[in-house]
Amino acid sequence: MPHKVTIATDKGQIVLEVYPDLMPITVANFDKLVQSGFYNGLKFHRVEDWVVQGGDPKGNGTGGPGWTIKLETNPQLKNLRGMVAMARAMDPDSAGSQFYILKTDASWLDGQYAVFGKVVQGMDVVDKIQIGDL
Repeated sequence: MPHKVTIATDKGQIVLEVYPDLMPITVANFDKLVQSGFYNGLKFHRVEDWVVQGGDPKGNGTGGPGWTIKLETNPQLKNLRGMVAMARAMDPDSAGSQFYILKTDASWLDGQYAVFGKVVQGMDVVDKIQIGDL
């Protein structure tokens, strides 16, 4: 069953719907981090025309929770505007805590990153996020 996760930012709230039935490993990891408070106070460290990225305790794109998870993909979940996925390094199995929200469609990422949810409320907030926002 999909469930909702709310991200409180400097610009307002973003409500995500995540899909544990389609992406069990990824959603379990994300939920664990949310419930432990890992993301509290972390800033969005990457903001481009097409994407915002956060979840890095170092704030520079190199940090994580101290573990990584195996890449999980599902052909039902595409890299479209409003979708949420795990960011990673070059190794496909290197996702930990960093995630991105797409501001535009990015089909070139399909099958390479773990898309696990979508924004159901607050896409206007995503569009306003700037580097350094909480």
